[in-house]
Amino acid sequence: MKSELREYARRRATTGPYADDLDIDAIIVGAGFGGVFILHKLRQLGLKAVIFEAGTDLGGTWRWNRYPGANVDSEVPEYEYSIPEVWKDWTWSTNYPDYKELRAYFDHVDKVLDIKKDCSFESVVVDAQFQEGEGKWHVKTEDGRTAKSKYFVVAAGFAAKRYIPDYKGIDSFEGIIHHSAFWPEEGIDVKGKRCAVIGTGASGVQITQAWGPEAGAVTVFQRTPNLAVPMGKHKLTAEEQNAAKRWYPRLFELREKCFGGFLFSFSEKDTFDDNAEEQDAFFHSLWDHGGFDFWLGTYKDMLFDPKANRAAYDFWARNVRPRIGDPKKRELLAPLEPPHPFGVKRPCLENNYYEQFNRENVDVFDIKTNPIVEFQPKGILTADGTLHEFDVIAVATGFDITTGGMTHMGLKSVHGTTLNEEWKAAANTYLGTTVSGYPNMFHLYGPHGPTLLSNGPSTVEVQGRWIVDTIKKIEREGLKFIDPTPEATKEWKARINALSDISLFPTTKSTYMGGSLPGKAFEQVNYAGGIPEYAKEIRAALPGWKGFRTVK
Repeated sequence: MKSELREYARRRATTGPYADDLDIDAIIVGAGFGGVFILHKLRQLGLKAVIFEAGTDLGGTWRWNRYPGANVDSEVPEYEYSIPEVWKDWTWSTNYPDYKELRAYFDHVDKVLDIKKDCSFESVVVDAQFQEGEGKWHVKTEDGRTAKSKYFVVAAGFAAKRYIPDYKGIDSFEGIIHHSAFWPEEGIDVKGKRCAVIGTGASGVQITQAWGPEAGAVTVFQRTPNLAVPMGKHKLTAEEQNAAKRWYPRLFELREKCFGGFLFSFSEKDTFDDNAEEQDAFFHSLWDHGGFDFWLGTYKDMLFDPKANRAAYDFWARNVRPRIGDPKKRELLAPLEPPHPFGVKRPCLENNYYEQFNRENVDVFDIKTNPIVEFQPKGILTADGTLHEFDVIAVATGFDITTGGMTHMGLKSVHGTTLNEEWKAAANTYLGTTVSGYPNMFHLYGPHGPTLLSNGPSTVEVQGRWIVDTIKKIEREGLKFIDPTPEATKEWKARINALSDISLFPTTKSTYMGGSLPGKAFEQVNYAGGIPEYAKEIRAALPGWKGFRTVK
């Protein structure tokens, strides 16, 4: 079982973006939505940029997330670029594409924008430091190459560093075992096989939906139930999409005016402005539509007021519990008492997740009260002494969320410290796009941006335009570099915490509060004020270089 990106490193060529000793304007890490957008925009400035991508092709997370049932949880056209030359000749088969169709989309993006000519694939960055005297980043890859650039943009996303718990004996297992984000490209035949899914995040839910009808048996090892909501997936025709394209420019403007970067936002009402009957009708309208409407299109006090939140949870439970036939499974999967406030963990979107547990071959096992003790050659031993025997195990335990992609890249500050050490106590950024001590380094869809509280492409374009405009301003003013100040960083950290502390997010250990990695700081790592306010705040810093040290 692979566990590190560097295990995939390989040098494909020795020329072009693979050449030794590159000396260019910008190095971008990651060829997903963020990296491709930045490359496209920097080219428009006339700058020379190259992407270093650990995967084998464009697509970012959609090259790695190829596990059974892998599917996006944002609807289209919300989940695509607003670039007209890209969307004008592209249509989808469904409103929630799977990973295969998203890969085809990135192939289309490449066909239109010619991205791959400036991409170095299977290239894993392991060391990077800015040299103030030279005014350049020195970057090293796992295969031994070095490169220089004035700008360094980390577009690795929130899920670049996989998390595999330190299970005793995991290497002794004799069957097939993979982390969900390192799933083999050729897939795995599970017909007649005894299968385990460890984890009930988005990956665990989607694998369970895919394996339930196919596998001989499926056991889902659950610590916390996923409060999943209906996806509302349906087919789309090319005709209906092309007819709607006259509205696309306005829709792409609208998504940046909505809290989460979707095409909807919170109601102007609080929950108890409506009586019980009115609440039920409103909740049903959101539920029946599907998607994240029930999470980020609901009453505006749901994520702030415990009583309002409980009303949302009770509706969720009333609508999920009848779908689960077995009483014991029902209490584990959809308990009457909430395991945590609704929505403080990102809900998963499901098609028929709960119905899988009505199959005789699908079971759920509670590892909160009966934890995994160790792996053995034949399977998993739990605390009650039971050995659960399996042929195939999916480790769907998530990631060193949001910060891990940056802290495991070998980044060193101008002071000689490493980002990994600096952020052990707490992550610190300025504007969710820069880090003090790392001049001319930018990041997007990572710590202290709207990230996990948003639709990816929306945040990518808001932050991406800001990053490119910042680089344009540096070039126009003849600056050698900019570096956010420690004082501005502290103020931004206080802002991140203040936005979070008025909400229910700090009540629960979650991806929003640093994730489940043992020893990781319990802290808010997202900007919780919504995309419209975030865009205003970062733009306000740019005209006078507020919060930055500038050097000519």
